Amino acid sequence: MVKMLGFNLNIPIVRKNVDICLFEGNPQSYRKGKKAFPADKTLMLGELKGGIDPAGADGHWKTANTALNRIRTSFSDTGHRIKTSLIGAAIVAVMARKIYDQLEKGIMTKAANLTNNDQLIEYCNWLLWS
Repeated sequence: MVKMLGFNLNIPIVRKNVDICLFEGNPQSYRKGKKAFPADKTLMLGELKGGIDPAGADGHWKTANTALNRIRTSFSDTGHRIKTSLIGAAIVAVMARKIYDQLEKGIMTKAANLTNNDQLIEYCNWLLWS
């Protein structure tokens, strides 16, 4: 399977820009590079929160969680279960518990701490091989 990774793309079905986007196919598959990505070729959509201030971590989580819920809701009527992910630079204990809970329940597919090299490498491997 050929994959295409994009960043900060407007996803029509979501009606918003999405930070991390993974699709099946190559750029020519998508109307010669125009931003038209069919739902069934969308493998994963994710949020990237790069703020490093721990005091703002809760706000970043709330924003990211809202965006990820919007993505899941947008795809709910398509019959295509979308994978979702989160990469965050400031992940405090309360936020980590909420993320872990969603991962355990299968709500979110993958998460990584941007400041942890092992987690970031694991996330990149997941993008390549999942």
